[in-house]
Amino acid sequence: MSSVSPIRVDRVVTHGTFALDGGEWEVDNNIWLVGNDDEVVVIDAAHTAQPIIDAVGNRKVVAIVCTHAHNDHITVAPELSEKLDAPILLNPADDMLWEMTHPGVAHGTIEDGQRISVAGTDIQTIATPGHSPGSVCLYLPEAGELFTGDTLFSGGPGATGRSFSDFPTIIGSIRDKLFALPAETTVHTGHGDGTTIGTESPHLEEWIKRGS
Repeated sequence: MSSVSPIRVDRVVTHGTFALDGGEWEVDNNIWLVGNDDEVVVIDAAHTAQPIIDAVGNRKVVAIVCTHAHNDHITVAPELSEKLDAPILLNPADDMLWEMTHPGVAHGTIEDGQRISVAGTDIQTIATPGHSPGSVCLYLPEAGELFTGDTLFSGGPGATGRSFSDFPTIIGSIRDKLFALPAETTVHTGHGDGTTIGTESPHLEEWIKRGS
């Protein structure tokens, strides 16, 4: 009788440049690997491919899922797709951002409610527009883990002061979709340290008053 190795979450941090609207910022990005000893989903594809490839090891990569298409989250998606023989999944509402970084490069699509099967469980896709039109979060109910990209951070929502972003929209996404999840849900963010739903949810009104 064979046993399935347990689900685990691995983090890789890479450094590079985020560029939009004529500005550039140096950033550290979190890349998340969700799976077990046999197969894995890669969440985001930031800056440098080799550290991600090293973390994958000899596991099968089911998909490379981009939480959104700002350049710092998709930098090496085509390279990873080729080297790891895995599809790139992105919400098509972010195609205009994707084209800024990878013009003419095809990718697969991911939609609200879509499930990705990996290592004997399902990752659920939650569309959370606001930081960008096609932003998604990825929820692993079995483990109580949520991967929020740049939608929700420790201390507030992602930035909305740039092209294709909207503050009321991100607030609605967080309030109606993310804060509906159990309070103990662990939040793994696209940058910086993590948090929990229960830690962040009491501060929603403060964020609204603070504005974008």
